[in-house]
Amino acid sequence: MTAQTVDPAVVSAFVADAVAAPSMHNVQPWRFQYMPSTGILRLRMDPARVLPAADPRDWGLHLGCGAALLNLRVAAVHAGWQARFSLLPDAADPELLAEVAFIRPPAADQDLEDLYAALRRRHTNRQPFTDEAVPPEVLDGLKGAAVSEGARLTFLSPWQVETVLELVWDAEHEEAMAPDVREDIDRWTRAGSGRATADGIPEYAFGPRRHGGLGLVRDFAGQRHIEGRETAIFEKTPCLAVLGTQRDRRVDWLHAGQALERVLLQATLDGLATSLSSHALEWPELRWAVRDPRSATGYAQMLLRLGYGPIAPATPRRPVSDVLDII
Repeated sequence: MTAQTVDPAVVSAFVADAVAAPSMHNVQPWRFQYMPSTGILRLRMDPARVLPAADPRDWGLHLGCGAALLNLRVAAVHAGWQARFSLLPDAADPELLAEVAFIRPPAADQDLEDLYAALRRRHTNRQPFTDEAVPPEVLDGLKGAAVSEGARLTFLSPWQVETVLELVWDAEHEEAMAPDVREDIDRWTRAGSGRATADGIPEYAFGPRRHGGLGLVRDFAGQRHIEGRETAIFEKTPCLAVLGTQRDRRVDWLHAGQALERVLLQATLDGLATSLSSHALEWPELRWAVRDPRSATGYAQMLLRLGYGPIAPATPRRPVSDVLDII
């Protein structure tokens, strides 16, 4: 891969934008290494940030790192560069997820450039949404965003929504009976700690507790009491979509992560609020049931909830100095 040298300060700015990406339980499972002598930026998994029970295959980790890679590409185009990437470039080094070379002048990609305006505005929203329908042309644009990254986005019919909500309810019960999974979740959710942290999900981002019925929004509080937390009624028939890929290899997870972030950024530009649910997909026996058997998509990679709602707060991010090494 031929690369041009980029000033380390510029690369640091790219990484600062990259780490605005979502990740499972906001563990932020990425590390970056930049080599000015070659102009290559490496994206690596951080083995200290795995979820051994909740994500034993590192599937969610790959999705999060793929989302960070998409943000990196957006940041590079915005700054007048093209980020050419190679996924899983070294079979002998499984922690190395991608190598990125920066090329100038960039190939024209106005759609990618336009996403930059949404990069810092995108936040997971665990509040109730309104009942206002999302226009079909907006949904079609989101489908196109997924296709451009090699994935498919399928919006669910009302009866499919009911089925998925029941699967999420099943996942909640599976989780309650799995203390090792709850331990992973409790480690990364900051309920009542009073500590300022740079990762995990703080209690202010939990959203209200659901009042009755089934819902897609995960209650990270579990049985823990959150002082002053409200209860709310969520939309009865949410606008749900399944992001999927034809295959289920590590490289497919990285493509799915890029597609996921591209959809989320486009949705943010379109004025939509979004939240993610991997709840049912974390259990193999439930994940297969999420898939629409009439769809060409073989494997569900993420459930998305979209709609119109209040502005959501940002969750914390680790400083660039913690995730980027200049070597």
